[in-house]
Amino acid sequence: MVEIRTRDDVELESPTLVEGLPGVGLVGKIAADHVVEELDMVEYGEITNEGLPPVAVFENDERAVKSPMRLFAAPEADLVVLQSAVPIEAVQADVLVEAFTDWVIENAATPIYLAGVAEEREPGAVPDVHGIATGEAEGLLDDAEVPPPAQTGMVQGPGGAFLQEAKERDVDAVGLLVESDPRFPDPQGAQKLIDAGIEPIAGVSIDTDRLVEEAEEIVEQREALMQQLQQAAEEGQQVSTRGMFQ
Repeated sequence: MVEIRTRDDVELESPTLVEGLPGVGLVGKIAADHVVEELDMVEYGEITNEGLPPVAVFENDERAVKSPMRLFAAPEADLVVLQSAVPIEAVQADVLVEAFTDWVIENAATPIYLAGVAEEREPGAVPDVHGIATGEAEGLLDDAEVPPPAQTGMVQGPGGAFLQEAKERDVDAVGLLVESDPRFPDPQGAQKLIDAGIEPIAGVSIDTDRLVEEAEEIVEQREALMQQLQQAAEEGQQVSTRGMFQ
């Protein structure tokens, strides 16, 4: 059973909801975490579900045990973020998706579901963001100038389940898709989701300079790793060659 408990002292009116469950490249989680931090959002509620991993979350400088899946709010921006410290398997998602869509409808929220599309790209290459929608949310993508996907595909995992549920129940919802290398965390993809999609749709301003710096650090680490692997491979070939001709 899924239970969504929220604070009564936080007032929202038809909020925009940003979903940040872990997925490909962790782009959704990185983007959601960054939005929460940059807007100094308040903890608004928590979600309990017997299908969630039995973990206890704690944070720096705090003793209180936290739920692994929580809601944060910025009332002045009429914005809510769904943040999760744990991945949600597809087999666990069904009940959660149904209950959370109930909450979206009851609160007249407009959800933005985030997803990484597995696509290996060159280090430092800027990823593209595309948008899909259910109900009448296409207008939000038009206003934000987010283009439709350039090719046919599908959204898997919880993000796909959320969007399919929204379609079946005629809920206005946006899906933001960004190309992301599934092998590494992708702060650059998260930055593009924020700059190109979340900011214009939610009507907020979010500094993403830190994500740019993190992306540059990851590129440097990836290049160093590739050089190490190439060097190890070359040394292995040299040893093998000497062994053959001795």
